[in-house]
Amino acid sequence: MSEVVFRPATRDDLPAIVAMLTDDPIGKTRESADIAPYESAFAAITASPDSEVYVAELDDRVVGTLQLTIIPNLSRSGATRAQIEGVRVHTSVRGMGIGKQLVEHAIRIAKERGCALMQLTTDKARPDAVRFYESLGFEATHEGMKQILSGDPPILFC
Repeated sequence: MSEVVFRPATRDDLPAIVAMLTDDPIGKTRESADIAPYESAFAAITASPDSEVYVAELDDRVVGTLQLTIIPNLSRSGATRAQIEGVRVHTSVRGMGIGKQLVEHAIRIAKERGCALMQLTTDKARPDAVRFYESLGFEATHEGMKQILSGDPPILFC
């Protein structure tokens, strides 16, 4: 296998990222084929110094993605935390360790940024994802809760 390269995503990566977001049973129900809302969200994310979308590239092809957000916080004595969102690996390369490498890349960045805690949520309908994150040392220490704030179109920033 060639070496996997991790880098910040560019606007040109959006079609590949959106394809991965829509390529699963849950994504099919909440994602859109229309690239426009993703362009707006991507612009907002990249405008923030505390948020970045990363991609994993293999043989010049985007095969993985995640969003990393650094969150200043008052709790835990003002400890900064990092939030991982939207982890996806292309179906053609699952099982090759790319997801693990991608999350480990995000953890390294979070440590470099002085974060004391890395957090994420995963849908309860994704038991394989739960096992994957547990294998990387994540623990289900809290009960996550969400409230949908709008109907159609979905909020892409939450």
